[in-house]
Amino acid sequence: MGEIDDAIERADQEAFTKAPPKTLKGQVGFLRKYLSSQEIGEEVGVTADSVNRYRRGARKHARPDVAAKIEAMVRERWQPLVRKRRQKNAATTGGITVETRARFGYTAPVGTTDDGRFRRLTVHLPATYAQRLFDAREAGAGDQEMRRIIAEGFKEVYFQDGGGRAMGLSEVEINDIDYLDLDY
Repeated sequence: MGEIDDAIERADQEAFTKAPPKTLKGQVGFLRKYLSSQEIGEEVGVTADSVNRYRRGARKHARPDVAAKIEAMVRERWQPLVRKRRQKNAATTGGITVETRARFGYTAPVGTTDDGRFRRLTVHLPATYAQRLFDAREAGAGDQEMRRIIAEGFKEVYFQDGGGRAMGLSEVEINDIDYLDLDY
């Protein structure tokens, strides 16, 4: 996973209206609504019998690696309708807010500086960029492609101020990301 994929995942988790199960028994019980014990066991690397012991509470603790995999499976499946509703709202009307500290470089006309420098920016991008970002993620795009979408949004909204300045700016690049956070 790349930085942008991680940021989308964090934003999705912030959308939870109800906390996911914390106990191993609760987590496995939740997963059993979607998968068989055999399928869960194959995905986390234990037997179906072990999964059933976790579900019954006969085994209260799993190995740390198994517990982490089970927790990740729960987070992935927890409240999918809430996630989809928030993403749909961001992609149709709400847009997406990107907060980052990164090195921004750009291609500019002769006579202006195009030296990249670190900037800390919080920019609200229109819904079209949110839609493009979600579509790219759904299609399995890499981190570079998603960075390019965000950079285009920064170019339009921040650097060119919606067409009010820096019209000669042709391309913006995001490099050396210290952190990137999304909210929608």
